[in-house]
Amino acid sequence: MDHLEDFIALFQDLECLSDPNLPISDGLWGFLEAKVDEFRELLDKPARNETARKSLSSGKIDVAGQEYAVNDVFLHTTLQVADTLDLDEREAARLLVTVQEDVDLSDRPSLVACVIRFHQKWQYLVDCLRMILRYGTDLESDLDDNVRTFFRDLVNLIVQPPNGQRKGGSSYAQKCLSSMGHIRNWLQDIENRIQSVSMIGQFQEGQSPELLRFQQRSLTQQHESLAGISYYLTKASVTGVDECQSLLSTVRRMDKYDVLLVHLLLPLTALLAYLGSAEGRIPYSEAQSLYQTILGKANQDEWSLKYLHAAVVAFWLGEYGSWYDDSHHRALPANVDLETEDEERLNVFLRALQDGAFDFMLSLSIDVKPAEMHDPIRSALRQDLQMQAPPLLGTVTTFSIWFQGLVMEQLESFIDAFITNMPAALRRLRSDEDKERLQTLDLGRQHEMDLEKFILLISYVFEHRPDAAQSFWQEADSNLYGFLMWSAKRLTTPRAHAFCEMLLAIASNEENATAAHIFLLQAPSTSKAKLRKDHALNWAQIFQETEYFASKIQDSPMPSQGPSYTTDKNRRDQTGLEQDTYSMLQSYLRLTAQLARESPAARQWLLNHPTFHLLDLLSLLIGSIVPAQLRACAFDTMHALLTQKTPELGDRVWQILDHWRSSGIAARGGAAKSGSKSLAVTRTDHTDETVFETVAEGFEQPTAFVRLLTALVQPYPEDVEPRDGLPFPEHLGSTNRMPGIDPYVDFALKHVFGRSALEFRDTVRQQILQVTCLDFMLTCLSTFNENLVVLADRTPVSVDDAVTTSSLVAYARLHPFRRVMEWLFNDIVLHALFETAHQDPTDVSDVLPDSPLFLSLVRSVQIITVVLDMQYTYLDIVRPVVKMSGAAREEPVANAAYSSFEDAILSHLELVSDLGLYCGTDHRELVIVSLELLQRLSTSHKLIASTTASFGVGSSRNKVIATLDMNGEADRISRSMVSRMQPSDRELTLGPVAPGYIIKEQILNFLDDCLASQPDQPTIAHLLLGFSCRDNIIEVLADTPFANDDSLFHTHLAIILGYPNGTDGILQGWLLQLKKTALSVMRRLWSSPLSSGYTMTELRAHEFLFQLCRIQVIIQPDTLFDGRTTDDVEFLLTESARCLEHFLKLRTFSLSYSAAEIRLVAQERMPTLQKRIISTLLGRTMGPDGDEVATPSILDLLDFAELEIGDVPPLPNLRYFQGVDFAVCMQGDGIVAPRMHNIDAAKQLLTLHHNALRMKGAVIQPADAQAVDNEAVSILAFLEANNQKKRLLVARLETLRAWVQLMIVMLESCDIDSDLRTTLILQTLQLTLPKLERYATENVPAALELARLSKVLLSGLRSGIPALSKSRAGDITSERLFHLFRISLRGIQSPLSTDGLRELLYSICYRYLMGLSDTSTKDLKRHNTQTIKTSGERLIDIICDDGFVGDGTCRVSALLLLDALVDLAQEEDSAYVVECLARLNYIGILVDSIQAIPSELRAAQAQDVPLLLSYYGAKLSLLLRISRTRLGAAHVLNAGLFSSVRQAGLFSVDPDLGLDIDNPDALKKYYELLLSILRIIASVVLSRGPQNQQSIEQARRFLAENRSLLVAVLKRSANIGGLRQDGSGDLDDVVENFVLLVSVTGFLDFEEKTTLQRSSSTVFS
Repeated sequence: MDHLEDFIALFQDLECLSDPNLPISDGLWGFLEAKVDEFRELLDKPARNETARKSLSSGKIDVAGQEYAVNDVFLHTTLQVADTLDLDEREAARLLVTVQEDVDLSDRPSLVACVIRFHQKWQYLVDCLRMILRYGTDLESDLDDNVRTFFRDLVNLIVQPPNGQRKGGSSYAQKCLSSMGHIRNWLQDIENRIQSVSMIGQFQEGQSPELLRFQQRSLTQQHESLAGISYYLTKASVTGVDECQSLLSTVRRMDKYDVLLVHLLLPLTALLAYLGSAEGRIPYSEAQSLYQTILGKANQDEWSLKYLHAAVVAFWLGEYGSWYDDSHHRALPANVDLETEDEERLNVFLRALQDGAFDFMLSLSIDVKPAEMHDPIRSALRQDLQMQAPPLLGTVTTFSIWFQGLVMEQLESFIDAFITNMPAALRRLRSDEDKERLQTLDLGRQHEMDLEKFILLISYVFEHRPDAAQSFWQEADSNLYGFLMWSAKRLTTPRAHAFCEMLLAIASNEENATAAHIFLLQAPSTSKAKLRKDHALNWAQIFQETEYFASKIQDSPMPSQGPSYTTDKNRRDQTGLEQDTYSMLQSYLRLTAQLARESPAARQWLLNHPTFHLLDLLSLLIGSIVPAQLRACAFDTMHALLTQKTPELGDRVWQILDHWRSSGIAARGGAAKSGSKSLAVTRTDHTDETVFETVAEGFEQPTAFVRLLTALVQPYPEDVEPRDGLPFPEHLGSTNRMPGIDPYVDFALKHVFGRSALEFRDTVRQQILQVTCLDFMLTCLSTFNENLVVLADRTPVSVDDAVTTSSLVAYARLHPFRRVMEWLFNDIVLHALFETAHQDPTDVSDVLPDSPLFLSLVRSVQIITVVLDMQYTYLDIVRPVVKMSGAAREEPVANAAYSSFEDAILSHLELVSDLGLYCGTDHRELVIVSLELLQRLSTSHKLIASTTASFGVGSSRNKVIATLDMNGEADRISRSMVSRMQPSDRELTLGPVAPGYIIKEQILNFLDDCLASQPDQPTIAHLLLGFSCRDNIIEVLADTPFANDDSLFHTHLAIILGYPNGTDGILQGWLLQLKKTALSVMRRLWSSPLSSGYTMTELRAHEFLFQLCRIQVIIQPDTLFDGRTTDDVEFLLTESARCLEHFLKLRTFSLSYSAAEIRLVAQERMPTLQKRIISTLLGRTMGPDGDEVATPSILDLLDFAELEIGDVPPLPNLRYFQGVDFAVCMQGDGIVAPRMHNIDAAKQLLTLHHNALRMKGAVIQPADAQAVDNEAVSILAFLEANNQKKRLLVARLETLRAWVQLMIVMLESCDIDSDLRTTLILQTLQLTLPKLERYATENVPAALELARLSKVLLSGLRSGIPALSKSRAGDITSERLFHLFRISLRGIQSPLSTDGLRELLYSICYRYLMGLSDTSTKDLKRHNTQTIKTSGERLIDIICDDGFVGDGTCRVSALLLLDALVDLAQEEDSAYVVECLARLNYIGILVDSIQAIPSELRAAQAQDVPLLLSYYGAKLSLLLRISRTRLGAAHVLNAGLFSSVRQAGLFSVDPDLGLDIDNPDALKKYYELLLSILRIIASVVLSRGPQNQQSIEQARRFLAENRSLLVAVLKRSANIGGLRQDGSGDLDDVVENFVLLVSVTGFLDFEEKTTLQRSSSTVFS
């Protein structure tokens, strides 16, 4: 196999070596040593040959020691691969076997996959070798000496053959050059094929234009890398004269200036510098011979490119001149005439310049850089100077950054050598040019300016290379600094322009810019005429000339033509100025801007100069009629002066701009500084629109002006939270318009971004202008303090008194956020924004991270994201507040009828697929911002709502899904995410800073949020995970990545199961977070009915549950979470708390999945699998082969309950923030989410209070301010720690709930052996009872979960109690259950207990008492009775209260427990419970409540009737239980039983109708109530005995009063008078109790006697 992935990882590891902040992979050194042979043989590519072709005819092939049988299709494809790649047929066959996985992954044909993989591996191999050579030869790097030595030895092993032959390295270098030649021939062949295809229009398999262009790009990059390898081989002293002559022979024949030639120049110039220098390894004689070879003995026409030969000669002479300097000329042969040699070399050099040496070097220095880095003003100067500027051809790919750097280093080497070794040439150039300029000045002819070209070359070479530029400033006696001093004198106007460009290029950081500033501080001469002749350029000259020329052009019209050095230099405009004077002024301003931007010392000196007022001068220039580029330079200089701006400076620049805007062009803006020289101007009337239209013309002006606006709207450096101020004077422009900066915002968004930027044909300039406007927009949006506005809107906090603006309304109205948001709902701006966000992913992949295309794309995505986040603040708060304030505004923006920004996105849904495709690029920043926006789009209810089909017929498809399906991009996006989600060992080494980890985290968050937004509907997440979405269902199709285990879904399994939980025994939060989020995605899938079936089946197929159990980590109190234990005092203040939270959530999801799987297995009746699961949960995981592995059991997984989460560190005594109410910062409903402080809102509140203190004068001294800050920090730390503890408590509760649920499902759904079940229940009780006892008084929600489990455990033991009662196990069981009973009684009395907890504890106690009633011994019952007595009367009181006023089923449970307690007491002949009930008057309450039964039932809703009837049943059952003893019956009778029954009226109801209650079984329920009351009455009468005449009399009276009901019941029971109604139920028990009462009371005899007495009293005598 080719192990491409290994070399990708190696390349990434080698890249990390250059960053000291990144760790080095432990396996790097061993891997490099193991791959020495592969690097050594890298350049020995086996070509096609007949022997290899014949070997395939055997029908078998060996790949990595494994033999494969091949068919005809395989052979045919193999031969195609071999022909396409010119590769040995056996190697082609091995490559074809290797890419089979790639074919499945990328859905590409085998041939295409082979070509791509071949080039990818070769590219990574040569890049790895290049970096190895770099580390082994770069002596100036920051590598450790041991590391550098390792690489140096590794280089020797690679380039030197193992047989120890001499010149082995040279042989390797020759092979490298030969490989480059082979690539050039290959590229020529591909170019011919491309032309053939374009002409014919048809192509064969493997010859598609796309594949050919891919090979073209890949081979060009490989050619570049080989050039780098050749360069480093020269640095390693491996190459010599032979390689140099070989390269000279090659470039001599090159007939076009293209990228391949540029590649060759890198090793060639390195060899020329190495061999031409006197310090090189060859003697003078060989150098002289090589010199003659370079010159060409015949004639120089042998070179196809004249200017190329000239540049090679110049480059050689620069180094070769070192042989003739003072330190080396003594080593020359005696016959060498130094003067003659010097003169000859000078003449050769001058001829080379005439042939275009400097022209070509200038082109080379520019062409290797991207087009977007070309400065337009400097480019204009170059175009004027270059007479022979060759265009670069064949730019199929850009030059790599490393290659650009090496080319610049070689040109830097030439510049240094030329200045050091050929000073006479420099002097000759200046003197000749000065003479020629004087001679041609009056004739209007052009003249060569090679010195200017050389100076400009320096500016291009040292631009953006501050470390290299330091060589000019390090030593005052150095040759480079001497050149600066020399070249700064006697400056002509063009040379002054070039010199300023050079000076600003070598002033590219603070140190260099300060040195340049000091250089310009030389004391000027008092004579202006001598200024240029005798002194170097300095600030005085710049000031005087700038002020002089500015005063002349302030009223002049625009020149008819732009500046040019090749046109008539005598031609002057109306001011009398030469055309190149404008260019000189531009260069002065550009230099000033560069120094002001980079050097604080220069900036402050310029701003505070006593006589030269720079801002006034800039104000004059922007208000005068000047060329666009000059005005752009003025804007840029203002921008530079605003670096680290102060409020005073910012306000002054705003005033200058606003005065200029209102006065128009040719009117100077801004008041002159007091005491400054007055520069009078004339005012012309122009509107704002005219001014801005003028500035919007071209490229330089709008770009510079918008950048200036961006700098102005940025917050001041000293600004701190709450950022409640405006970046401009609040009353700016109030004298002639409404205050604010709306006109400037309108200009940037309307004129520039919405119009001008889209009109550019130059793509690069268009992109630069776009990114400039987008930066302005993003700055305006991001600097708005949304939290401050929301805090004021949603809380009673008074904000107006604490903000720096006049009011919060003024802040909301004047901040540019409002106006930018208005424009972002405008059609023109929206079109431009979405166009910017819509780019070809291929083009994006090819650009550099600092290119305008990339930056504009990232900014557009960021702006859309910010707008989505902040739009409701604007729509719901800012816009209404501004309207209500009644403040007048600028002209309203014409907006589309969008109610939200999502409506605009609905018109540009291609954005969704674009974002997905951007995730496949190699730009990490773009991937992250794209995923962030995709996450918001996929959770927006407007975007994920159903589409509407034709003719108004609704469709249930998600709009985003419909878009991706329509464009066919879903598979492509999914494949790119699959590659991003592949586990990587490098990420474990690099940690959370690894780019791959950051992208994985973002992808997982996107998928998780997307699934959460619509859990039961198809979403984009389902589509990307590998499911096929159709209307309201998802499915898995055959022969898809999901079906083949290659989908994004399956990468989640690899992360969950493949990544560790930590390193070195320490749990790592970043790893746990990644695994937690991946498992959360799976949880949403298995929990949703939409995807549960497919998900559970797929997870089961991968034995996910068993693998998940294997990787569970058991934690202890000393377990380290990100390096801290839970009892650490700073635990809650660090990321360790987050680590624990991630661990708990990961455990929660694992337990939840186990419960779901057990439930499903039970439903599908899979006993074998169920047995494996039970074994796993009990600690023995059985694999498919029957082998067992010890794993944590379900009881072990309760380890988290033992962790003690420490207390929140106490809040210190407050001095400044005493009385601040942070309750207004609370968020969360306390049900779905815990109530926690919003830290951002708390920060705003603190800073507002701080501002109020400062305004009141309470904070004056710096020490006071620091004390306030310290107190605020401590408060925020306290709030964050408090939040974190709440999050941990919630996470632990959720984990406990999941563990309890798993245990319950396991006991209730699994068929477990009875003995094993009993043992498991007893062990669980032993483990959980101490926790239940503690939680009952500390953590009620947790106690509720454990009580729920205890209830199930108790139920599970009831069936096994009789068998266990007389055994040792029975004793243990009794002990455990009694312990549970005692804990439950204590929990009932806990002051923290809730109705829900007590209900469960009542149920536990009731089941315990009822379950042991038949099997308990007398001692146990007596012990239970004693326990109840020990608990005290308070226990009975609590139960009684719940039985009377409890909620829902709690009062039923309480009554049932009272029933059981009374029963237990009766068995023990104890009157304790009944006496307690009597003392608490609860018996009377129970009796009195009978009166309300009918009314309560009639008033109850239908859904409440069953519960109410259960409550009455429990209540009457308790009364029945009490009445079974003489004492209890007496209490019941004395409480007015018969009176309550009479008042209730239940026995006076029509027996055919029953009670009027909303229940289908109303009549049946009525008779059940009658039966319950009759039983109580009968029990009372029987318990009191026949001797108690009081009870007998009351019972007789009861029967007499209800005689009609008695008769009706008896008739109905006997079916007398008609059919018996079924709705009345079984009346036998009612009849039996009536008969019992009649019999006990002698009612019939009493009735008969009474009747006789009544009859006798009415007979006449």
